[in-house]
Amino acid sequence: MPISHTMVMLAGMLLLALMLRPMAERRRLPLAAVLIATGFVGSELLLLFDMDTGVRHQSFHDLIFYVFLPLLVFEAAFKINALMLRRNLFVILLLSVPVLLLSICITAALVYFGINHPDGFPWIAAFLTGAVLAATDASPITGRFAKLGVPYRLRVLMEGEDLFNDATAIVAFSIVLYVALNPAENVTFSDALVAFVVVFFGGIFIGLLVGLGFLIVSRLFEDAVQQALVTLISAYTSFIIANEFLGVSGVMAVLITGLIMGRVIHNDFQDERGSFVDNFWSFNVYVAEALVFLLMGVTVSVAMFQERWLAMLIGIAAILIAREIGVFGTAPLINRLPWVDPIPRGYQNVLFMGSLRGAVVLALSLSLPVELSYWWTIQSIAFGVVIFSLFAQAPTIDPLLRRSGLVGQDNN
Repeated sequence: MPISHTMVMLAGMLLLALMLRPMAERRRLPLAAVLIATGFVGSELLLLFDMDTGVRHQSFHDLIFYVFLPLLVFEAAFKINALMLRRNLFVILLLSVPVLLLSICITAALVYFGINHPDGFPWIAAFLTGAVLAATDASPITGRFAKLGVPYRLRVLMEGEDLFNDATAIVAFSIVLYVALNPAENVTFSDALVAFVVVFFGGIFIGLLVGLGFLIVSRLFEDAVQQALVTLISAYTSFIIANEFLGVSGVMAVLITGLIMGRVIHNDFQDERGSFVDNFWSFNVYVAEALVFLLMGVTVSVAMFQERWLAMLIGIAAILIAREIGVFGTAPLINRLPWVDPIPRGYQNVLFMGSLRGAVVLALSLSLPVELSYWWTIQSIAFGVVIFSLFAQAPTIDPLLRRSGLVGQDNN
């Protein structure tokens, strides 16, 4: 199918999905779920009439990883309340670094023993799966928190954890992928730990430099459009410098740059200019997320469910068990610390059930090299987990919030 026809096809599917959005809201489904379903049904109908969609995962991996991912991370960091983030930073970092790494290990062990095929699915494949599935995405549900009057602290905890989860998961994924692609090298645990520290904190350092540099640049402009363009340029500059030129975490660099730029813009422009920049980023992310999930729907095939349904179920069970251990096992320890605000049981329930998987999981699964014999299994598991998150987990959040007494409790 020519590229022009493919673009028209995607545009038509996107329009249809937007028209179906009211139905999704009535059923408490995120728009992402409708987009995936629309893409899947649309592509299957085209194939039924011997019409190739022309869409392959190899075609848009770079689009997702280098274009959409920096947008998603920067927007989340740019808009988060910096003061609330700082107040809860210890809890967020605890959940998104050591607890996340523990979750990767638990997920890997459960998937490895669940699949029970050491030759076709070795330990390195299991750890790759754990890293791919580690990144959480609460945005499909936290967007409704303000309307429901959910305590703002819970939203900051979930969105802040998402931010640092993405960076941790991607760094872990890159290290495990390197080991998988270079089996002849004797990479020890200490080597991997050093590499993680360098890549993770290297990204923070680059993000600080780029963010402070563009902070100075932003002072040169007063116009809202110019300010928006400065933030856009800063996002891609930090990602490319860190990821491509210095080999450190591009996501962490974008995160830190977004935090700095958000603090500056929201402090300096508390008028229509600041609102314009916020709306500019909301539009960017809306388009990016819509295309990511629509493309996923087009890529999902019936064969995945026919051939890898058991692996999908194992992956779903693994992430739920790992998350349960991570949240409910960590919270009692956090609540004993005198300098940290306790995490109420209702918050813990939402942190557990609201840990959806989204765009970052898709980007990582789509980046798996096909020379790895188990890439199809990992990608199928990832797609199954994302579908479960959006269609099974997401609709339970509103009732859970009400049962936990968290609706109408927002006091900022």
